[in-house]
Amino acid sequence: MSAATPAIPRHTGDANPYPGGDPYADYRDADLPFTHLADLADRRLGAGVVAANDEFFAERENLLTPEPAEFDPERFGHKGKIMDGWETRRRRGTGADTPHPEADDHDWALVRLGAPGVIRGVIVDTAHFRGNYPRAVSVQAASVPGAPSPADLLGPDVKWTEIVPRTEIGGHAANGFEVTAEQRFTHVRLVQHPDGGVARLRVHGEVVPDPAWLAALGTFDVVAQENGGAVEDASDRFYSPPAHTIQPGRSRKMDDGWETRRRRDRGNDWIRYALTEQAVIRAVEIDTGYLKGNAAGWAALVGRDGEDGAWRELLPRTRLQPDSVHRFLLDDAPAVTHVRLDIFPDGGIARLRLHGSLTEEGAGRLGRRHRELGG
Repeated sequence: MSAATPAIPRHTGDANPYPGGDPYADYRDADLPFTHLADLADRRLGAGVVAANDEFFAERENLLTPEPAEFDPERFGHKGKIMDGWETRRRRGTGADTPHPEADDHDWALVRLGAPGVIRGVIVDTAHFRGNYPRAVSVQAASVPGAPSPADLLGPDVKWTEIVPRTEIGGHAANGFEVTAEQRFTHVRLVQHPDGGVARLRVHGEVVPDPAWLAALGTFDVVAQENGGAVEDASDRFYSPPAHTIQPGRSRKMDDGWETRRRRDRGNDWIRYALTEQAVIRAVEIDTGYLKGNAAGWAALVGRDGEDGAWRELLPRTRLQPDSVHRFLLDDAPAVTHVRLDIFPDGGIARLRLHGSLTEEGAGRLGRRHRELGG
């Protein structure tokens, strides 16, 4: 790396010594500036670990488990301690005179992103790996269309871009790396040097959908995370993240939606979203699944065109029922790029679906960005 090349910001290091409380918590307080963005490697979006060169102690698929890693001190199997993560065997040198691994020895795992996009940050979480985490990690990314096999991805014609250089990391810690590559990627390769274990991999960024696919669909969910929709802000994130409301599928339990703390004032809670691009919304679904004694009482929807556009009513304040799917048809709705869901006075919703089509202007902008990012 030349002196003129700025270093990629990173947040790494061991967890602080155990001071009491949860013995398996990461007591580092590094502020990772990209975790509000979608996890492109979320299994719920369709991500998967398609291959790894070694998974002797713990399976590669654990890397993408949505929930935090767990630790059972008494759980052992025939191969040793069972860890909630991906763990390879210990590498060795070539003989008694050279017992240590070579400098370039490493293990790797190939990950298909659930939604292609621009990567803004990577977290290599070594939770509960204290004496068996890798000394260093690096991450590469590639853009390969379709559904390539592991052999295709490892072929000589695939261009891999290093997005995280080889960096020493800490154990039992959420090691974070900011990424600056302005490209659309479909796959990443996690490399650990020389061996060891990683509990979770998170790849945060902005979804960049395929314009040709959306054009073929015609009408689709223009706020869905998999289609490029995103949460920009919310009034409250106390019990669960607002981004849950635009994830695929129906919620599976209460905390799989968005729930706010109880208000003791006369205000209301809200989420603001950015749509895939400028679109006309024709139908709205508000799902309060699994929210029974804590569903929002009423909801309203407003939209605007552009960051500085005026908010216009799309759906007036409407009564909601607990644990129910509510469907509304919109007549002559204006073209919008952003929407805000207001709930009254507080509570939660599980999912929001906004079915519509891109305008000609929105489709044009989306296509140009897709090409600029190498899609």
